Amino acid sequence: MRLLTGSDVFKHNFDNSVITIGNFDGVHRGHAELFRQVKVASAQRGLPSVVVTFDPHPLAVLAPDAAPPLITTFAQKKLLIAETGVDCLAVIEFTPEFSRMPAEAFVRDILVGFLGMNHIIIGHDYAFGKDRQGNQATLERLGSACGFTLEDISPIGEGEVVFSSSLARRLINSGDMPAASGILGRYHVISGTVVHGREIGLTLGFPTANISTRNELVPPDGVYAVMVSVDGRILKGACNIGNNPTFEGGGRTIEVFLLDFSGKLYDREIAICFVQRLRGEAKFPDAAALIKAIQQDVATTRTVLDSADSSLIKPLLSPVRIGE
Repeated sequence: MRLLTGSDVFKHNFDNSVITIGNFDGVHRGHAELFRQVKVASAQRGLPSVVVTFDPHPLAVLAPDAAPPLITTFAQKKLLIAETGVDCLAVIEFTPEFSRMPAEAFVRDILVGFLGMNHIIIGHDYAFGKDRQGNQATLERLGSACGFTLEDISPIGEGEVVFSSSLARRLINSGDMPAASGILGRYHVISGTVVHGREIGLTLGFPTANISTRNELVPPDGVYAVMVSVDGRILKGACNIGNNPTFEGGGRTIEVFLLDFSGKLYDREIAICFVQRLRGEAKFPDAAALIKAIQQDVATTRTVLDSADSSLIKPLLSPVRIGE
């Protein structure tokens, strides 16, 4: 996949192309279907397929207090888009200045002028440009003038459920990891570096890896059955998120106990794929009660992970060829 960033976006990159545009946070099943349709249209026309997105998220610039926690980091989003097989990802830096560009200028100058838009496929009710003034009607009008065609696809979902980033966020925030995976098409994943912690788990006989993550959307406090990517290996684990109320005085941590594993992980980057939430965080009367609860958590984790769907495990750490 070719990657266009920075000033490279604002050059003549294609004579003709098939384009879609959006934020695509989470790159969920609806996005995947949209990209599939873009690839089909590009193959039919013999043109490159181009995905146009923004970084940072527009709300992070225009209304930071209202900006949602993102499901994926931008690096993870790029990997997911690359895996769909589109030809090019064009990343436009979203700035206050860019936000003031009229929708018509955005279409004429960038989509048509620099990216060669011959055909565009958009999601239902998509809006863009200054004050979100651009819409399907704008594109239909400009298509006649600029020589491109438009395809507006219906909402994508399953049954009565429409796939959306906002729904995926709500499900993750509620701790419903199986339902979230049904929207995302994979287990929700966070990645990060293993750092030194208070070593409470070690003293209890369950040494944990403490994770410092760049992901914004961390599931709610509690204990989870997880699949963990370590140096290319997929391992089973139990993850605790919270403040360790039995041992007061610490901040919120993300700790994972790897089943059937021994060794040091400090400074390594690992990825945690959340399969199922087992219980909420609890304060126990003493260490013995906590150890008993952890033993039960580990037993339940083994049972849950024995039936985990391997096709939904996407650590998003594997190198993907981007930029060529």
